[in-house]
Amino acid sequence: MDFESQLRRYEPRPYPDGAPPTTAGADPEPRWEDYAPAEPAAADPDGPPVPRLLDSDYQRGLAKARLTHQRALREWRTRQAEAGSPAADESRRAHDEAEQARARAVREYNDSLEECRRAYRQAEPAAVESLLERALAAAETNTRDLPAPCRAVYRPLTRTAVLDLDLPPLDVVPSLTGYRLAPDGEVLPVPRPPADRASDYLRLVARLALRALQAADAVDTDEILAGVVLNGWLREPDGARPLCLVSVDADRDALARTRLLPPTDPDEEPDGEGVYADAEQDEALVRLRQLDAAVSPDPYGRAGVEPAAQAAVTVPAAPDLSANEFAQLVRELLTRGGLGQWSVRLRGPVGLVATGEGPVGSALPGRWVVWASRGEGPVGEEEIRTLAEAVREESAERGLRLTTGRFTDGALDLTGEDGHRHIHLVDGDGVRELTHTHLGLSLAAGH
Repeated sequence: MDFESQLRRYEPRPYPDGAPPTTAGADPEPRWEDYAPAEPAAADPDGPPVPRLLDSDYQRGLAKARLTHQRALREWRTRQAEAGSPAADESRRAHDEAEQARARAVREYNDSLEECRRAYRQAEPAAVESLLERALAAAETNTRDLPAPCRAVYRPLTRTAVLDLDLPPLDVVPSLTGYRLAPDGEVLPVPRPPADRASDYLRLVARLALRALQAADAVDTDEILAGVVLNGWLREPDGARPLCLVSVDADRDALARTRLLPPTDPDEEPDGEGVYADAEQDEALVRLRQLDAAVSPDPYGRAGVEPAAQAAVTVPAAPDLSANEFAQLVRELLTRGGLGQWSVRLRGPVGLVATGEGPVGSALPGRWVVWASRGEGPVGEEEIRTLAEAVREESAERGLRLTTGRFTDGALDLTGEDGHRHIHLVDGDGVRELTHTHLGLSLAAGH
């Protein structure tokens, strides 16, 4: 589904009669000289020539040549009349116009495709989303009898695609193992164990999720995406609130490390994970958990998971970001500010701890310890003291405490004291200002 494979090529079709267009001199009038028989040879080279009227062979050849020439001349005149007829001219003109229209349509399509490729390379959301959804729709055609539509939203702020995958209904997995005959002759259904049914459904969910991730990763040939978030939703026909049964938050490196498609060789072992013994050892589920996916423990018990991010939000606030998105945003902001040699030491659902170094003369010179978190709760004095201790342990010069919330008055006063002046604070308003300054994009205010 990449752009190169979608280019069209125009190949001209010949006129239906197979003949090229008539041009002057292309079909000359038959000449008698080309048909006349050779003069009869003399019996005696030194004697007078033999009169042609007395040579019977020559006369028979002459008559045959005249008939052949006249037939060729009649056919030539017929062709000329047909070529010059209004019907023939109209037919050829219609053919030429159709060919010109075909060539123009191919050219206009390729021009529009090049425009889409330019917009995609500039990370315009509509172009990125269009490319992703074409790839996702193409992947879905592999299971026409099991529809699983997937929608994509691209967030330029974090260069992340958020995918919403509609999962098949729960009754797609058989609930019975068969039937048995009771002693009284009654036919009784034999239900499947709930654990087996849940395991089969989760295997199916894992395969559909990996297929969507693979489609999004494979089509992004110019590496516009920094990561992909996928949420698998169970939508009940009764209109109940959708339930998230699987959520994946993977950056580009994680997708590159994980083989998303199953092995093509049926005898190949799935990365040393063994055979399909149960749900925990199923290959698709193992690969999904390698991506730190959250998976429902009991889909039939309606046990959902928290989605890593919401696809409905194009301009997100900090709480709308996934863990990978928040880490990507913090790194992008600080590296744009001059903090290089970025190294993440700890990372969790709500924040990260990292180190970085800025060159002399930059806005962030020296070695830094960065503690970034998102949340509504205020950051107090104890966390400032913890960061100061980490700065000493890392032999750094400064520390940066970044939060999408706010700081308490005690924390603000503490950084004004001599022992903590090397600790710098950035609150939610500051994060939004940095986003606008360094990325030229907006981060919405918190909910």
